[in-house]
Amino acid sequence: MTRENVVAVRMGGPAEVGASEAPKAAAPEGRPSRAEAEAAVRTLIRWAGDDPDREGLLSTPDRVVRSYEEFFAGYVQDPVEILQRTFEETDGYDEVVALRGIRIESYCEHHMVPIIGVAHVAYLPRSRVVGISKLARVVEAFSKRLQIQEKLTSQIANAIEEVLQPKGVAVVIEAEHQCMSTRGVHKPGVSMVTSRMLGEFRHNPTLRREFLTLIGNPAGF
Repeated sequence: MTRENVVAVRMGGPAEVGASEAPKAAAPEGRPSRAEAEAAVRTLIRWAGDDPDREGLLSTPDRVVRSYEEFFAGYVQDPVEILQRTFEETDGYDEVVALRGIRIESYCEHHMVPIIGVAHVAYLPRSRVVGISKLARVVEAFSKRLQIQEKLTSQIANAIEEVLQPKGVAVVIEAEHQCMSTRGVHKPGVSMVTSRMLGEFRHNPTLRREFLTLIGNPAGF
């Protein structure tokens, strides 16, 4: 994460980039075994018209399952737990803290193809702040699941509001959906923009404009 991605108006929040791995949640009940998952991949290879026993595909089921462990790691991460450690020694800081340009790699729940883009996250502290890496990890925990962008945007904002109880939360996501660019209507280069404004960001137009200016006012919001 580059320095340009972090914006704190007038004063900076505590940086924790590179902190320990995000907390893990329990794996979903009824999860199939690894052998069952690999068998399912072999079935899909056959359905696609190829031979899972040919040399180039022998290790593909194992590789796909290992990839899925990474693609969908959000199911075993707890966003609420990620945000639990906060700091109250802010010397009275009470203005916007924003993290912009957080890369998102999510997966469309309708077609299971990538959603690639960036998230911009901000909150207006009430009495405590959180390490900036925790904001990025909350985005990661929700994005590494089967998603629609609207729900993803709301989940990130709602989790920050629930745990930090700030005066306001703002989340904007800009992303390209491969379910639209590589199949169906085949329209590459089209990005979808969603926003979720809570508290002061919803009710105070000046504060909302300040946030949108900080992130470059995507799509002319």
